Amino acid sequence: MARKRMEEPALENWEEVDSTLKKIREAELEVSRISADMEKCILDIKENTEKQIVPYKNEIKKLELQIKEFVSLNKDELKGKSREMTFGTVGFRMSTKLVLPKVVDKMIKQLKKLGMGDCVTVKESVNKDILKTYDEKTILMVGARLKKEDTFWYETKQEEIADPS
Repeated sequence: MARKRMEEPALENWEEVDSTLKKIREAELEVSRISADMEKCILDIKENTEKQIVPYKNEIKKLELQIKEFVSLNKDELKGKSREMTFGTVGFRMSTKLVLPKVVDKMIKQLKKLGMGDCVTVKESVNKDILKTYDEKTILMVGARLKKEDTFWYETKQEEIADPS
């Protein structure tokens, strides 16, 4: 959708600008109040839901352990590695986990030494904040550029506005 250009400014003087900033601040405060109410409702719902869920989660854990114990004791009765039941399937599957040492520096060096660099993850990116501290000539040399523009900004005062009611 194309932007429309205003024929004449809606605000005619600095007092109207200040009054408009007050209206924006009032709207920001209302958004904050509504958002805070929403967050409180969400927290209450989460807390209530967690309380309701806990006994079911505990029951599931207990029942899982009972099933695991029974199936482990009767593993020889499985057809293959699992057994199809009316309400699900039980069984065993081969699981392979890779265990790494707590400090992997030595391991990374060894992987690189053995030509296994594909096992090492390296993420490189440009740090714009640091690059921006260099002079413009240097920034241009690396293929970037500084884009300078006069951008509008405003800031409302954070003090509470007295409620007229």
